[in-house]
Amino acid sequence: MVKRNHKFQSGEGAQYLTRKAAMRKLQLSMQDFRRLCILKGIYPREPKHRAIAQRGSTDIKILYHKKDITFLLHEPIVWTLRDRKIFNRRIAAAKGKGNNLLKNVRMANYPEIKLDHIIKERFPTTFPAMKTVTRDITSMARRLSIEFMHYCIASKALRKVFVSIKGYYFQAEIKGELVTWIVPHYYPYQPQRKEYVDFKIMKSFADFFTVMAGFVNFRLYNSINLVYPPQFSVSLDSEESRANEDTFISERIAALNSDLLRSDQMGTEEEDDQIDLDLLDGDKDSEQVRKLREDAVSLNKLKNLFKGLKFFINREVPREPLVFILRCFGGRASWDRNLFVGATFDESDETITHQIVDRPSLPKQYISRDYVQPQWIFDCVNQRKLLPVNKYLIGAVLPPHLSPFNRDEAIYVPPEEAALRDGVELDAGARNAEERISDDEDEDAEQRQQVQLDYALVKAFREEKTEALNSGAPEEAPEEEEKEDDDEAPEEDEQTKQKNEKKKKMAVVSGKIFKENPSEQKKLTKQEEALRARMVKSRHKKLYRKMLEKQKKQTKEANLLREKRQQIDKKQRVEQTQKRKTQRKDILAK
Repeated sequence: MVKRNHKFQSGEGAQYLTRKAAMRKLQLSMQDFRRLCILKGIYPREPKHRAIAQRGSTDIKILYHKKDITFLLHEPIVWTLRDRKIFNRRIAAAKGKGNNLLKNVRMANYPEIKLDHIIKERFPTTFPAMKTVTRDITSMARRLSIEFMHYCIASKALRKVFVSIKGYYFQAEIKGELVTWIVPHYYPYQPQRKEYVDFKIMKSFADFFTVMAGFVNFRLYNSINLVYPPQFSVSLDSEESRANEDTFISERIAALNSDLLRSDQMGTEEEDDQIDLDLLDGDKDSEQVRKLREDAVSLNKLKNLFKGLKFFINREVPREPLVFILRCFGGRASWDRNLFVGATFDESDETITHQIVDRPSLPKQYISRDYVQPQWIFDCVNQRKLLPVNKYLIGAVLPPHLSPFNRDEAIYVPPEEAALRDGVELDAGARNAEERISDDEDEDAEQRQQVQLDYALVKAFREEKTEALNSGAPEEAPEEEEKEDDDEAPEEDEQTKQKNEKKKKMAVVSGKIFKENPSEQKKLTKQEEALRARMVKSRHKKLYRKMLEKQKKQTKEANLLREKRQQIDKKQRVEQTQKRKTQRKDILAK
């Protein structure tokens, strides 16, 4: 007898389960099912043919792969969640009876969810976990985030920084991987309404990433011989810091400004694992080796950018990002010990090299230090050198803060960044020109002397001729000479004609400017695009369309940015002209 194939028993109809069917199979509530999926990293799938996957149903349903749900059946957390359901019933029964002793005993024995095996299962190595952690660094526990920042300070891993409306962007190089994260601006906590944020889902994510951050920090600290967990000079979990947010912030910054204990016998000596540059001297001709050497030298300079410098931070300046950046590049920072804890030196210290100020004026200033605005720190890091402080002094109009995360293939480049790039090239060109001028000075001097001698001879000849004419001597013209001139005249005319013809052939004629017709050019580009689209294979056409749409979107954004910049420049020019007019009126009125 031939076996009959029933509908939806094979193919996509048998590969997917709805959320309701998955919950029924796992015997879990909606809340527990969501929590389990977040912890295990199981997400809904989008089938190729939704009608077949939903077994003929036309409604849009949330679908999960059958293999994922079968995988969840063998998870130990499922049994913990079921035990929690039983304990919830028992605690509610004890509470209903008024038996507080029994209720406290059952709450003390409440089953805990252990996530260690899930972390090892989802992230067997440190690198993928490290990338995931930094994406959700804002949801970490407070202590774990400080531990991670201390690792960046100890290993000097920070590479780029940027300030935006959203917050502070940081990029660090950890084990050869670039990790970027954002720290939001500090604002006091404001309670949110429940309908805006689902805190149960947020708690599930926070629990998972907190455990994972602990794993990552442990591995990172061991890799550079630091003791884990680190011992800070201040208590981050005190009752006062939990009750008062300002106290916690000051203790957090004080913890960032202290050194950590090492597990080896090197003390506070820094261990730099750099490329041995002397070994690369053998292959100087190799372009790749030369580039590696230049990158290594530049990186070494960046790591010690603020080494030997002491910074005093005024109270109006945000301290946390600045302390983190300064310590990552070898600098020392302090503040007013009467306002905040953790200060290492006072404002009256004469060895302070820079004071960071964000106010229009200061009543008392020291001659031995430079007073700069906070943007100077960020721009120095991004330019990888100590910039001149004259553009960042107190009350100065700051230059634009350029993003270091701009791509090389970006269509729109801000004028300031373009000028910065061109300025470097122009400086190099100017230096080469100076070298060429210094080499050719002797030749130019000889040429000048020769020109002066020629000019003196011509001048003397002209003076003699004018004297002869002014003396009134008659000009003698014999007949023989006149006859000879008449014979030679036709020959000279022929020679002059030939010379004029040659000159005409060798003459430089001014060219005409060729103006392209924009409509015709647009037609040609459209025709070229149509021809390119025809050459694309049918299976790649969808991808080609997406690429074209992406290019159009980028050009549109670039044009909008250009227009916006033009409007800003126009507005500034109008303001400047108006200012000049008012100044002239004031001067004339006086």
